[in-house]
Amino acid sequence: MNLSEIQSVLSNLKVEAWLLYDFRGINPISQNAAGLTGKNITRRWYCLITPEDEPHWLIHKIETSNFTDVPGQISLYAGWQELNEKMQSLLKNVKSIAMEYSPNAAIPYISRVDAGTLEWIRSYGVEIHSSAELAQSIEARLTQKQFLGHQESAHLVLQAKDYAFKWIGDQLKEGNKISEYEVQQQIMQQFEQMELVTNHPPIVAVNANSADPHYAPSATVNDQIQPNDFILIDLWAKQNDPDAVFADTTWVGYAGTTVPEKYVTIFEIVREARDRAVSFIQEKWEANEPIPGYSVDDCVRGYITEKGYGEYFIHRTGHNIGTVIHGNGANLDNLETRDERILIQGVCFSIEPGIYLPDFGVRTEIDVFLAERGKAGVKLTTAPVQNQVLPLL
Repeated sequence: MNLSEIQSVLSNLKVEAWLLYDFRGINPISQNAAGLTGKNITRRWYCLITPEDEPHWLIHKIETSNFTDVPGQISLYAGWQELNEKMQSLLKNVKSIAMEYSPNAAIPYISRVDAGTLEWIRSYGVEIHSSAELAQSIEARLTQKQFLGHQESAHLVLQAKDYAFKWIGDQLKEGNKISEYEVQQQIMQQFEQMELVTNHPPIVAVNANSADPHYAPSATVNDQIQPNDFILIDLWAKQNDPDAVFADTTWVGYAGTTVPEKYVTIFEIVREARDRAVSFIQEKWEANEPIPGYSVDDCVRGYITEKGYGEYFIHRTGHNIGTVIHGNGANLDNLETRDERILIQGVCFSIEPGIYLPDFGVRTEIDVFLAERGKAGVKLTTAPVQNQVLPLL
């Protein structure tokens, strides 16, 4: 547990107290904040942290071996009656707390505490607030080491992308039959050679398959790639370290020499939407103005809608990126959720608008890191970015 950082954030956000809680891994945010990730804890545990006092833990009597190194005071319970008594004592001096709860389930990434536990805590006369902004500050901000590692992963992921598109072109020029799955496996081999890991093999989608944002080929379900096909590749990976941060990018190509106008037209709209998002963030960041996640989505979605394709943009504009591919920081979203969390210094996220028509889909994806204030502090880590559909032959 990085207690000093947590207490500093609590003070800055004017949060009276944070009640960490977990049961059998249902709340990874609390696990990470408490420094207990990976522990085999089978009973409910709690930790109350305030801006100034030492943490106060409430744990089951059979779990003491899992808490030998934690800072602060520890209280023990065994039966449910004792748990109720100890919880009442724990909360007696606080009027409000933050927990992993999102009003109306607006942000599912934060909705980790079950309704019954919330009811129980409220029964002690304590007001519960969402820990959304608090959790982002603790969970989503990258260290300098993580940022540098992310940049290196981004560089390697782009190399793997280049290799994949070149491999497709070379195979087709030689008249070889290839499939989406074979390309996917070529990328996985590149990851292995680069000592990168991923939570799922990459998306390699041809023609109508590219209109399904989460399509993924397998050994048994895949299509052949042939000349004059449209191809989308979405790949993400990170260094083989629990603290390493993912890099995530999507590019599109055409298995021919001259890209048909229908692909160029849609790509240009998606590219412009992506670039408008970057400009919007740069202007706000330089002016030191708050940037709610939903506002970036509005910027992108508004442009695609203006061009007549709003109904074909069926997912959020971007997601937080951390040690897991979809992190717990603010998303660029006013479609799937209305994410009102503010983008803060130290976070990394994707920008990935898309248009998905019946016969093909276009997505272009980049990663952004917010460093120091000013236009230069908006760092595009998956650069160079794609500015045209790649002709592969």
